[in-house]
Amino acid sequence: MTLPYGFVVALDRQARVLDGGRALLGGHPTRLMRLSPKAEPLLTGRTVHVRSSAGAVLAERLLDTGLAHPVVTALPPIPEKTDCSYVIPVRDRSQQLDRLLASVEVPASGTVIVVDDASLRPDLVAAVALRHGARLVPLTANLGPAGARNAGLRHVTTPYVAFVDSDIVLAPDTVRTLLRHFADPDVVLAVPRITGLATAASDRWLGRYERLRSSLDLGTHPALVRAGTPVSWVPSACMVARTEVLVEAGGFDGSMRVGEDVDLCWRLAGAGRRIRYEPAVQAAHEHRVDLADWLRRKAVYGTGAHPLARRHPENIAPAVLAPWSAALLLALLAQRRWSLPVAAGVAAVATVHNARKLKGIERPLWHAARLTTLGSVSAFTQGAALLTRHWWPAAAVGCLTSRRLRQATAMAAVADVVLETFERGSVTTAGLDPVRYGVARRLDDLAYGSGVWLSALRGHSAVELCPRIVRARRARGRS
Repeated sequence: MTLPYGFVVALDRQARVLDGGRALLGGHPTRLMRLSPKAEPLLTGRTVHVRSSAGAVLAERLLDTGLAHPVVTALPPIPEKTDCSYVIPVRDRSQQLDRLLASVEVPASGTVIVVDDASLRPDLVAAVALRHGARLVPLTANLGPAGARNAGLRHVTTPYVAFVDSDIVLAPDTVRTLLRHFADPDVVLAVPRITGLATAASDRWLGRYERLRSSLDLGTHPALVRAGTPVSWVPSACMVARTEVLVEAGGFDGSMRVGEDVDLCWRLAGAGRRIRYEPAVQAAHEHRVDLADWLRRKAVYGTGAHPLARRHPENIAPAVLAPWSAALLLALLAQRRWSLPVAAGVAAVATVHNARKLKGIERPLWHAARLTTLGSVSAFTQGAALLTRHWWPAAAVGCLTSRRLRQATAMAAVADVVLETFERGSVTTAGLDPVRYGVARRLDDLAYGSGVWLSALRGHSAVELCPRIVRARRARGRS
């Protein structure tokens, strides 16, 4: 199967066009792609329009490597009678369910299926479902979100299914826009950006923090979802899928109470399927803003680490580093007189090594230095996350006896907030000063890290705590 005519892709924001359009540098992992004389004129500026079989081949290659993403607003519109059903798992949130169903555009040839996951007040859920004309599937035993979604999936007869949690409110065009991605026959899952829902309680400081740093908000840039990339998973709070493919994959893992969305993404991507993250459309989520409830939820997210480690040990590492970036990080952590010169030397060697890989393009040393800089920043942020998030219990114990570890941890905690603020924009725009943002960030890390360690102790395993060192692959290709 190939991309249809009319399909449009645009280069990723970090991709670079080199040598007058004869080569591309970027993707995940980073690679140098040289365009053949036949493919070169198909790239217009930073876009490729599929108007021929050659254009389809080039666009397919760019999508596979993460060098480009579909321009969803330019994709062929979906047929008016596209069949899509909704599956909404719920337990006792009758008011939230009512709010969600009011935002759902009832499909012409689909069904809205409400799965009552053993509510304590099933009559309230049933009344809301009846009022909105939704089909009710009551469960006698609580199965959790994954099991409830699977129960609803068994009643879906349409080609597409949208899973939406009860604490979501949909924008009018969210699902219809996501369906456009399925013009690509390899796409099996499409997910919008999850933003914060404005409520009476969302203006509290934790609500303002969640608007900036929600665990479910994966940013403003489109992405191919794949383990080891900037967007390695997508939340199941709102997602649209091909029904047949999802059924063949066994749906969600019903034994998982948390992390079932990560598991599904990694299984589908591991089978060679495409998953698209599309921030051009959004779904608003009612974030937790009560401190105790918020901390509990963050810790619960962390407890998914060991179940995921058992299923996907190659994907669960809290940090993924190249040998040179690991050496640079260790040199800085040592905090000796020789640390900065050694770190600079490691970066210089890495730059020369990258420049040799880029031999033949214009200014290879400049582009290599840029890649080394990006790699160094990534190594630093991952190292900071290890100290303040994934390894914080061990780091706290070490800080009792090591002055250097105290300095490194303090620096990581402050620098992490500075980098996060720079990356996501000024926190003051959300009415949250940097101090309270920093406090919330550290509490977020402490709660999540506690969940990870609890999960590791229960599973008698440290796989989910071990970084992974990977050697760079040969970053060349031709299209």
